[in-house]
Amino acid sequence: MYNLVNQIHGISLEAWRRLMDTSPVASWFQSPEAYDFYCGLTEMMTPQVVAVVREEWSESESERGKRLVGVMLGYTTREKSHVRQYFTRRTIVIGGPLLADDIQDAELEALLKAFAHTEKQDILTQGIYIETRNFNDYSRWKDVFIRCGYDYHSHYDMHIACTNQEEMWSKIHLSKQRAIRKALAEGQQVAEAISENEVRQFHTLLSQLYRTKVHRPLFPIEFFLRGWHTKAVKVLIIKDKCGDITGGAFCPIGCNTIYEWYIVGNIMPTFAIMDYACNHQIERFDLMGAGEPNVPYGVRDFKAQFGGELKEYGRFVHVAHPCLYAIGKIAMKLFTI
Repeated sequence: MYNLVNQIHGISLEAWRRLMDTSPVASWFQSPEAYDFYCGLTEMMTPQVVAVVREEWSESESERGKRLVGVMLGYTTREKSHVRQYFTRRTIVIGGPLLADDIQDAELEALLKAFAHTEKQDILTQGIYIETRNFNDYSRWKDVFIRCGYDYHSHYDMHIACTNQEEMWSKIHLSKQRAIRKALAEGQQVAEAISENEVRQFHTLLSQLYRTKVHRPLFPIEFFLRGWHTKAVKVLIIKDKCGDITGGAFCPIGCNTIYEWYIVGNIMPTFAIMDYACNHQIERFDLMGAGEPNVPYGVRDFKAQFGGELKEYGRFVHVAHPCLYAIGKIAMKLFTI
């Protein structure tokens, strides 16, 4: 027997952390810290969380207990322009839902359906679609997702093991090794951002990249300052020999993993994350997406030169409004957050 919880105050923080420690598909993006981070950004997103709790009978203790077996945390983007928001609003579940190893199909089905049908206060806080961006293997639950109206889309992720610095370095392509050595010899330095001004300079570089090359929505500066102020993420920056910021990365850390959420620059920001992971005993570097299989993608080719291992964990997409979804695909190419 199980119960659904769709209010944050109904989820035990202790049980949530316990599930984070034991789940085979845990990621920082499904943690209480991620929820707190999202809650500080209500001008641009609406957090959404649903949990499923199993009632269990303990013969040894002769009593009925409760155990958290699933949490699904995401956010629906909010833009200042209601017109833009109407056509591009989407609910993103980064990392995929947090699930107990022994979650039952009925419990997962209830969790997925509840998340898809959670009532919102107004239509502009309802996503046209839900997308889970999986960072772990959900293949054993694929049939349950499909039964609940979630289509599977093939998509790559990429991981780098950071437990052995010498081995990690040996897997970097020789041309990239030479470029890193040259950059360090020329006086480029890796550091953590220590002021709002440095975070703003990083965001200016990132905004230029997204406007001229990526052509994808980018959160405003408040998003990045929120992460830096709350210490939910590390903002790593690259400085040249004159002290000017030339690149950087916005990286949450959790579940023995550092995540490349946003990055700008050439070779050094990626190396900076790898070096930071090794120096702080972080086991894995998750590069957060490497495109679709059988589709040319220059970013994937670039990432692969750092010794990353491709993982085909895919994405699950639930479309609530098919017509708006089709229009939104076009609108996403035109609008920026």
